[in-house]
Amino acid sequence: MNEKKKGVLSWYFKSNLLYRILIGLVAGALVGIIFGESIVWLNPLGSLLVNLLKMIVMPVILATLVVGAASINPKSLGKVGVKIIVYYMITSAFAVFIGLLMGNIFKPGRNLALSSFAESAGKELVKPKFVDTLLKIIPTNPFGSIASGAVLPVIFFAILLGIAISYLRMSKDERIKKSAQTLFEIFDGLAEAMYLIVNGVLQYAPIGVFALIAVVFGRQGAAAIGPLGTVTIAAFLGYILHVAIVYTLILMISKISPVKFFKAARTPMVTSFVTRSSSGTLPVTMKAIDENLGVSKKVYSFTLPLGATINMDGTAIYQGVCALFIGFAIGMPLSIGQQLTVILTAVLASIGTAGVPGAGAIMLLMVLDSVGLPVVAGSPVAAAYAMILGIDAILDMGRTSVNVTGDMVGTLIVAKSEKMVDESKL
Repeated sequence: MNEKKKGVLSWYFKSNLLYRILIGLVAGALVGIIFGESIVWLNPLGSLLVNLLKMIVMPVILATLVVGAASINPKSLGKVGVKIIVYYMITSAFAVFIGLLMGNIFKPGRNLALSSFAESAGKELVKPKFVDTLLKIIPTNPFGSIASGAVLPVIFFAILLGIAISYLRMSKDERIKKSAQTLFEIFDGLAEAMYLIVNGVLQYAPIGVFALIAVVFGRQGAAAIGPLGTVTIAAFLGYILHVAIVYTLILMISKISPVKFFKAARTPMVTSFVTRSSSGTLPVTMKAIDENLGVSKKVYSFTLPLGATINMDGTAIYQGVCALFIGFAIGMPLSIGQQLTVILTAVLASIGTAGVPGAGAIMLLMVLDSVGLPVVAGSPVAAAYAMILGIDAILDMGRTSVNVTGDMVGTLIVAKSEKMVDESKL
């Protein structure tokens, strides 16, 4: 009797997780298209997956960053940090350029006359201040930041704590050295426990993916028509070009096989596509880059959480396409100077963009304001922005997948440059 039950369950748990997720994705899309809005009752099943992923994000970030920072000699940590930040900023600049290029080629929204229905734009939106974002990086209460899910302050605190432990582990005072080692082992144990929980959460992923996709297609499918369809095509073509050209070239220059990389990165790419959360996918990304690509935990425990917060290549492409869409839609195409401003603002604003669903739409407010197109309730700009929000879930899928892929590429090339990767897996 018990063996029969075990056999019934084994077809699910022993089958390839990626295939199960892909089946859930395709099935969810079909169900959403067929049943439309009536399928929203599945939403709690999708929300459960997102909540489960969010549940483990803070412990994973805190434990792995502390362990990562504490495992590396302070001088080496500085080298890794500089390399990964330079990589993130350069690729983000290329991403905005590609987004603007797609926007100029497709010219989405140029035949719209939004002033006639500007009043339908919706409620007034509050744009974030970049200075305030920078100040919020330093937590006034680290435990409060952990409890509220504020990623940037937690990253800042975890890195400082890890560096402090790293210094103390080299202390000549045996008492201090022993205490630091004990603290290190506690965080290392917490990290390992979280990885075990991650494996359990992933078993539910196919069901959650099915529900998430069904609801998205049920609600947004009809909206991606006409001008919005052009925006979607332009954005996704930009995503594909960035991955196929920029990331592939970077891998080839680093003498890493792009074919092996993308095969190893499939699960995080698909998971981030359907969950629309770089932070939520972080545990999956860490698992893949460790087991499939052989990157040392000393590197990825630092670079991946940082990338989930400040590396937003997909979001940068989205900014470029959407900023041009709004400019064309209100009859005010962006000048070359304004487009250069979009590049600068999008790269800088990415520092404060949380790796959670819909964060890119908030970041877009800052970008629009930088080029003189503030979102004010009742204005044509607000009307165009409201239209983008209508398909944001669809655009968010592609941009999040690009964001996570970029995190993995950057982590891999930095690890290789520091000789902290298992070359046999590349």
